[in-house]
Amino acid sequence: MEVFTPMERQGYEQVVFNYDKVSGLKAIIAIHDTTLGPSLGGVRMWPYKSEEEALTDALRLARGMTYKSAAMGLNLGGGKGVIIGDPRKDKTEELFRAFGKFVDTLGGRYITAEDVGTTTDDMDIIKCYTDHVVGLAGTSGNPSPVTAFGTFRGMQACARHVFGDEGLAGKKVVIQGVGNVGYYLTERLINAGAEVYVADLFPDKIERAAELGAHVIPPDEVYGQECDIFAPCALGGIINDETVERLKAKIVCGSANNQLLEDEHAKVLASRNILYAPDFVVNGGGLLNVAGELTPGGYNREWALSRVSRIYDILLRVFQIAEERGIGTGEAANSLAEDRIRKALEQKRIYMPSS
Repeated sequence: MEVFTPMERQGYEQVVFNYDKVSGLKAIIAIHDTTLGPSLGGVRMWPYKSEEEALTDALRLARGMTYKSAAMGLNLGGGKGVIIGDPRKDKTEELFRAFGKFVDTLGGRYITAEDVGTTTDDMDIIKCYTDHVVGLAGTSGNPSPVTAFGTFRGMQACARHVFGDEGLAGKKVVIQGVGNVGYYLTERLINAGAEVYVADLFPDKIERAAELGAHVIPPDEVYGQECDIFAPCALGGIINDETVERLKAKIVCGSANNQLLEDEHAKVLASRNILYAPDFVVNGGGLLNVAGELTPGGYNREWALSRVSRIYDILLRVFQIAEERGIGTGEAANSLAEDRIRKALEQKRIYMPSS
């Protein structure tokens, strides 16, 4: 299993492997880029099939956080933690106690938060052992509703670009994955008058979404559904060589990270006249929400929601760049983020005497 080759190829700074004998913790923390500031990214707990799969996920997610922070206008870099294990049966207090101690050894280079498979309760345990954690119950809390709001605003921007009107009433939306974010997104869409179809592997999640008025479809039917918007809200890599040709949507806009297995799949979507809303822009709401805890005045809900609402404008800017330069929307979003990082790096040449 190679580590340095992907790090060198995509500019990672640090990868830390963490093991604790008492709890059985096996965790990886990846730090991609800290040009703009300390790396911030949640810790994901998932039953990875192999250590290589866990490493690949950590690397992809950390890089995505760099671009997300830059695109959202935050002075933060990108990092991510992953814990190998099933969150439904392998969680223990000792596990997160150990993870918190490992986070603290990084001295603030990595700030952790909630992610797939982890909760605010888990963050409270981590907080006992490090100050480098956000998304706590007494402050910003569960980021999922805010992430869903940002995704909803992203859908409105996509609708305006494709249909000429941001309204979502009457639009058919297929949501893949109705966990925390998917559930709140379903609620917002139904309240907006959209016709929502949902799929998930877990029956309890489907039942909750159905109670809101969503239509339930089998997981293997999401790609072939005729719809206005396909919203991936589960794990990444779901748009691949096999699925990209099955999609019958006009727009792909969801909250999942790394929806495209490879960058080339964005080109396939474009060739089929399917608008792709870059995921690291669409799902930036959760990051903006927890980042509010790091502001001088502390967390403010109104500030967070106002910043998240701007995802609408950021996406419209991405679409504009794509059209002006004749490039894909994914490439345009990357360019927007990379330009901000490049300018910050160049300005570091200015000498600032220490106080």
